[in-house]
Amino acid sequence: MELIESRPPTRLYWLREASSEKAVNPIASNSRLVPLLGIVMESRGYKKSSQKSFELMRHFAETYAKRSETFFCSDPSITTAVIEGLALHKEQLGAPLCPCRFYEDKEAEAKAGYWNCPCVPMRERKECHCMLFLTPDNPFAGKSQTLEEVPLEYQTTK
Repeated sequence: MELIESRPPTRLYWLREASSEKAVNPIASNSRLVPLLGIVMESRGYKKSSQKSFELMRHFAETYAKRSETFFCSDPSITTAVIEGLALHKEQLGAPLCPCRFYEDKEAEAKAGYWNCPCVPMRERKECHCMLFLTPDNPFAGKSQTLEEVPLEYQTTK
């Protein structure tokens, strides 16, 4: 079976039977797709996580910033984008894999755990490559440990 995701405004997950040769319309009555109940999430836009996932990751980030005595970036769009990426990876991979790095195999990296937020460099040396958790002496550090969410829109390519 293969997991298929529908497009916004609502993100639905479907299982396609392995015998299906081609993609089919999940809306069609003769579809061989079965909806996965309980995994329906309202989309917040292109390349964005569900609101629930975003809020959970936001709460984690705010709590961790306070606990680690670090601050969010002075540019709230950076903080919002990083939290968005973490929430999306949490939905897709089951772990908040750092969204600011390139991975040959995201699933393997998420399973390994080294780059799952807070990553090992952050936990050991307070070094956050994403600029999510910044020490007070960092020139980009803001004064806040709570997120001032700003709207983000990602470009689509055709």
